[in-house]
Amino acid sequence: MSDAGSLSQELDGSEGRIHASVWPNPRARCVVVLAHGYGEHIGRYDHVAQRLLAAGAAVWGLDHLGHGRSAGERALVTDFERVVDDLRQLVALARPAHPGLPVVLIGHSMGGMIAARYAQRFGNELAGLVLSGPAIGGLETVEQLLALPEIPPAPIDPAVLSRDAAVGAAYVADPLVYHGGFKRPTVAAMRAVLLAIQSGPGFGALPTLWVHGSDDRLVPLAATRNGLAKLRGSDFTERIYAGARHEVFNETNRDEVLDDVCRFLERVTRR
Repeated sequence: MSDAGSLSQELDGSEGRIHASVWPNPRARCVVVLAHGYGEHIGRYDHVAQRLLAAGAAVWGLDHLGHGRSAGERALVTDFERVVDDLRQLVALARPAHPGLPVVLIGHSMGGMIAARYAQRFGNELAGLVLSGPAIGGLETVEQLLALPEIPPAPIDPAVLSRDAAVGAAYVADPLVYHGGFKRPTVAAMRAVLLAIQSGPGFGALPTLWVHGSDDRLVPLAATRNGLAKLRGSDFTERIYAGARHEVFNETNRDEVLDDVCRFLERVTRR
């Protein structure tokens, strides 16, 4: 999947140049900001952006530091608070381009972790939050990895992404996807931000939609449910898809998932 339908921008991020993609919509009634997951890039979300465009959104996203077309050593993040800062800088660019429009943040996996932290820090600036398979309850796994003398160099198994075999094949063939193992500084940074999320405030009145596959083997459902128990606020909706794996936006029932997201978007941005 590519982001050929988007416009490219560059911004000065916290630790180097950051590549951003913008899917314009001259009739937009809201802005959606996308935060991608570990090792991947925003180009894999073009089909998501196209569905959101049809629902009335202008869509913005970036390649996180060390990912895709952005600067930095591949898949190396030493401080996720700075990644949150990069995302807020993108929002700061999007707002004047769409004055007065509500902003909804959508984060997947590691991007869900980043989005959750963003909501803790800047949730009063958002109209809604969507968390897809968010990696926010896996502190035990992170601790186990850090306790090893060496973290195994094994990459993510593409089979855990989706029941659609074409998704895994495209992932393996994508040169902008990182295909190596986890780096210790990145795992340590994940631990730090997970602890911050656990000790930070909940989402309060911020409308939140959580979507997750019941057969997610990369970010297990039970761990995420435990993490969200401390965060969920007064307007919280969950949708668990039977048999779906980690990337619900790329699953065989992706249309159902995106329909749920668009209905949420309509509700929280209605004027």
